[in-house]
Formats: sequence, C-alpha cells, structure tokens
Amino acid sequence: MKGTDDQHLSKRERQIMDIIHQKGELSVSEVIDALSNPSSYNSIRTLMNILEKKGHLKHRQEGNKYIYYATVQKERAKKNALDHLIRTYFDKSAPSIVSSLLSDHRLTKAELDEISRLIEEAKKDVE
Repeated sequence: MKGTDDQHLSKRERQIMDIIHQKGELSVSEVIDALSNPSSYNSIRTLMNILEKKGHLKHRQEGNKYIYYATVQKERAKKNALDHLIRTYFDKSAPSIVSSLLSDHRLTKAELDEISRLIEEAKKDVE
C-alpha cells in the first residue's frame, strides 16, 4: 500500500518523516528548524514534495504556507520502523533486540518490571 513502506526512503527523507511523526503537522520552515544539519529551504521543500508524491505526506494550506502531515499514523510507523530494525540489524530475531536492549541500556527497576509484565501478558496470548 502506498505510504506505508518506508524501506525505500533516503536518509534525509527518513529524517524528515521522523520529525513529522515526532512533532505532528509542520511547515517546511519548521522541519528545517528541527533538522540537526539542515539543507536549503528549496532542498527540503523538494524532498517533502517527493515524500508527498510517494504517499508518505499530505498537506493543507494555511495562509500562504503548506502544513505537511504524515499519511501513516504514528503507531503504524513505529511498527514499520521496528520491523525494519529487527530485519536489518537483528537477523529477524526479537530475542536479539531484547537482549541488546537489556545489555546495552541502563534500565530502571520500574522499566524492567514493566517489560516483565508485558512478557507475561504476551505469554497469555499465545497459550
């Protein structure tokens, strides 16, 4: 389905989509302000137009500027990103990603308790 596959985005397109998903509806100028190493206004505007043609963004007009928003809801985008991460960096292994999370990050007891609770709930769903 158009607008749901972000595997073919360039690095800059992915950065733009990440910003839109984090902040919601934004103008080109607001995206530029959020980028850590922004290109020119025209370059970012062109990329956002390309993302719109690819089906990732839509826009509405507000005064004399366009306000862009994602066509894919944030929850779906999170699932797509996680699927990509697991496929690309963790050999399609959910246990590998959990192992990395547990060994490479300082999690609090509360976070570990929450993860344990989620695992227990997931076990009930497969029984």
